[in-house]
Amino acid sequence: MFKRILTLGFCAVLGYLVAVGGLEVAAAWGLLPNRETQNAASRVREVMLLVNKHSVEADKVKGDELAARAIAGVLEPLDRYTEYLDATAYHQLEEDIGNQFGGIGVQVEQVEKRVVVVAPIAGSPGERAGILRGDVIAKVDGETVTDLKLTELVRRLRGKPGSTLNLTVLRSDAGAAGAEGAEGAATTEREVEFTLKREVIRVDSVRDVELAADGVAYVRLTQFGERTGDEFAKALADLETKGMRALVIDLRNNPGGLITAAEEVAEPFFERDELVVYTQGRETEDRNEYRAKGKRSRVAMPMAVLINGGSASAAEIVTGALKDTKRAVIVGEKSFGKGSVQTIFPLRDDAALRLTTARYYTPSGAVIHEKGIEPDVVVAFTKDQEKAVFLGRLRPDVKDAAEFKAKFGVEPAADLQLEAAYRVMREKLSGAKAETAK
Repeated sequence: MFKRILTLGFCAVLGYLVAVGGLEVAAAWGLLPNRETQNAASRVREVMLLVNKHSVEADKVKGDELAARAIAGVLEPLDRYTEYLDATAYHQLEEDIGNQFGGIGVQVEQVEKRVVVVAPIAGSPGERAGILRGDVIAKVDGETVTDLKLTELVRRLRGKPGSTLNLTVLRSDAGAAGAEGAEGAATTEREVEFTLKREVIRVDSVRDVELAADGVAYVRLTQFGERTGDEFAKALADLETKGMRALVIDLRNNPGGLITAAEEVAEPFFERDELVVYTQGRETEDRNEYRAKGKRSRVAMPMAVLINGGSASAAEIVTGALKDTKRAVIVGEKSFGKGSVQTIFPLRDDAALRLTTARYYTPSGAVIHEKGIEPDVVVAFTKDQEKAVFLGRLRPDVKDAAEFKAKFGVEPAADLQLEAAYRVMREKLSGAKAETAK
């Protein structure tokens, strides 16, 4: 809504400037595109009008399709996160931000014309069925979808709750989870089929809030949506009341979300006005800092953050801020490496443009984009280990090893990453106790 109001305000100001001083005044104020961009836009418009008026095959390319093709051409050289969203895709995005939609519950992205699973949503049909990070969506209801745009594929994955979906994915058999295969080793892919029933996906951002007898707490965050900050604050307050002495935050397979939610999750561990993260746009003045608001006294205790290759975007903001300021020990595997900021610009006809407008940086200025965050304590999983660990947490009712293997196709496995995080926390607590005794 704010963006729409801002656009109307811009039009009013531009109209006034033209009235009092012509286009030169408006251009001098930086409110018009440069002449080269104006000329290019004019040429595109001229070609579209000529095709529509004179081509004997004009019926093959309708007005909306002409516009879509032109927009696709403009955006094609830009990064993979920049995207034109038609009305359906824009609605899907708003559903995602609102943490509720109908579908199978997998977060996906487009990588070189293939749609790849970034992470299954915790508790969703996709996670329960065993869809894994790195799976490539190949077929939906028997139809090949490898050439579909991301927004169209997402539309097909979603649907009425209770309806059935047959999904085929391509799964790599090489290397550790999310890896491209060892150097020099051939990576093979095999088809894996799933029959899934769509559900209303209500995404609870904060899950599995636990407190061990020795005071080490555990909290898992599955994404960063509109309610995440409030959910996390409530969980934190409850754990403090119960005697929390150390904290493990699990951000594995968390694909990210809103930068404001990341700020809200991180700020309890920072002093008032302390820098949590900043973004930098194209111009020097396009810097935006996110600082802790200091609504409460800082939570100061031993902390660990669990990450893997499915930890991206807002999850990396929190991880980077806590690592950068030495507030937490990072455990697991290198994160995904998405350090760019997308701004949504509403357009006419309920469409929108998602445009990469900035990069974000840790408090010390470290770059995360396409680099990721390296853990302090490396504990790597194979794909089977990762699948077993997360299915084991999701399905604690399946305790027998043979039944587990029969149901899920993998042997049960211990969560060595979580065990390492607990071990580090307990060592820090023991060290603090010994120091106090002196």
